[in-house]
Amino acid sequence: MATSSSVAVLAVLATVAALVSPAMSLPVFTGDVGVSPGFHAASCPQLDGIVRSSVEAALQREVTLAAGLLRLYFHDCFPQGCDASILLNTTSARETALLPNLTIRPRAMQLIESIRARVHAACGSVVSCADITLLATRHSIVVSGGPWFSVPQGNLDSLAPASQDKVSNLPSPTTASVAKLVESFRTRGLGDVADLVALSGAHTIGRSHCGSFADRSRRADDTFSRKLAANCSKHPDRLQNLDVVTPDLFDNGYYKALRSNQGVLTSDMALVKNKTTAAIVKRFAQSKDAFFRQFARSMEKLARAPKPAGNVGEIRRFSCFRTNAQRADAAGEEEEEGFAASA
Repeated sequence: MATSSSVAVLAVLATVAALVSPAMSLPVFTGDVGVSPGFHAASCPQLDGIVRSSVEAALQREVTLAAGLLRLYFHDCFPQGCDASILLNTTSARETALLPNLTIRPRAMQLIESIRARVHAACGSVVSCADITLLATRHSIVVSGGPWFSVPQGNLDSLAPASQDKVSNLPSPTTASVAKLVESFRTRGLGDVADLVALSGAHTIGRSHCGSFADRSRRADDTFSRKLAANCSKHPDRLQNLDVVTPDLFDNGYYKALRSNQGVLTSDMALVKNKTTAAIVKRFAQSKDAFFRQFARSMEKLARAPKPAGNVGEIRRFSCFRTNAQRADAAGEEEEEGFAASA
């Protein structure tokens, strides 16, 4: 837990960073800087309202952004903790160029950047892109019908993307072994098997490309998988709802679908083929409240996934897509606008 002195010191340093001229060196924060849900209460009291209104407006235009934000949250926090490393878009080593992240939604990333701009205009450069990602995802889930949960604030933005080795630890949709999935989650502080089943429930508002479940549709050994195969054969670029019951509502329809053998991904169906996880799937299918309680706990735990070097980094002042040392020149800013336009 952060001491009052450490919180005060970081707040002062962040304020100084906001006032530094571009020609001056930019501070990098190191050491054991703590985080807490109310970290920005004094430095940016408008934060929650800005994030909430931005997310609500975005989802009114495009409801599927909720799933994009949720995936961004998971794919950022799982490799090396919640540090906005996945947002960095300036080098060939960027995480979005790696296989597990190829279908990360650019529009979800751009929404985080647009919120950063609003927050920094209101409060100065005191809130990180990592914190904004956590808050935006929480609001997207609540707006979609899901539960509220606490997220720690005061996370710093990383100075470099996560390594390929760390990103490759993200669970694969083709994994059929519950034991492998459980072990993967355990290394990130999610050691309860209920964490695996609950966080898989994020698929209740998710969509996936045909390539993510080609192994399941290719077998075509039941009515549902044959339907998947036929759909992908006819429209290979289509996006398949992962919850075929209530695809745009955050509820427990995903678990009801699993119990009817209508899980889209191999990793989804693995949950009903394992005795331990099947019992949890049944409980969540029968009780939305039980699912919501566990999902909230698991999301809070994921938000505190281990950071190997501790909470080290900076608050990105100019763009969530680049470090402060990589401040864009005029040509770079045009490139960033192109990134957003092509989302």
